[in-house]
Amino acid sequence: MPHYSTKTYASDRGLACAYRQWNAGTHCSLLHGYALGFRFVFAAERLDHRGWVLDFGEAGFGEIRRWLHAAFDHKTLVAADDPDRRAFEDLAAASVAEVRIVPGTSCEVLAEWVHEQVQDIVNRATQGRCWVRSVECFEHGANSAIFEPPDAGRRELVSEVLRDVIRLTT
Repeated sequence: MPHYSTKTYASDRGLACAYRQWNAGTHCSLLHGYALGFRFVFAAERLDHRGWVLDFGEAGFGEIRRWLHAAFDHKTLVAADDPDRRAFEDLAAASVAEVRIVPGTSCEVLAEWVHEQVQDIVNRATQGRCWVRSVECFEHGANSAIFEPPDAGRRELVSEVLRDVIRLTT
C-alpha cells in the first residue's frame, strides 16, 4: 500500500476570487466571491530520501503554491461555456478584472481542473514517484467537493499486488 500525506491550503491563504454559476437559475448565477481553499492527498509507493511523500517546501509544494495564487488570487473565474464570456474578457481588456477562463466554476469542476494541473507539477517535482490521490475544493467551511481520478483505486491495487509478488519471490 502506498504512503499518503495531506496538505490543506485553506481559505486563509488568500485565494480570493469571484465567479458565478451562469446556468444555476438562482442567485448563484450572479457574480460573487469566495476565498477558496484546497486539500490535497498525495501518495507514493516509495518515500523520498528524507522519508517524505512530497516535500511541502519550495522543492515540492512551492510550485503548487505559486500556481494556485496565479490561478485564483484576486481573479475572476469564468466558465469556458459562459454565454457572457465576452463581457468578462472585455473587462480584462479594460484592466478592470484579471479573468481566468476555466473549464467550469463549480467546486467539482475546479477540484478536477486543479488535480490535472497539480498532477503535472508533482510528476515533474518527483520524477513520477508521487501522485495526487485527490483534491478537495472548499468555497467555505460548509461547501466543498472532492475529485479523485478514476484510476486512483486501480493504481493502489496494482501497487499492492506488485508488493505482494515481490515479497513472495524474495
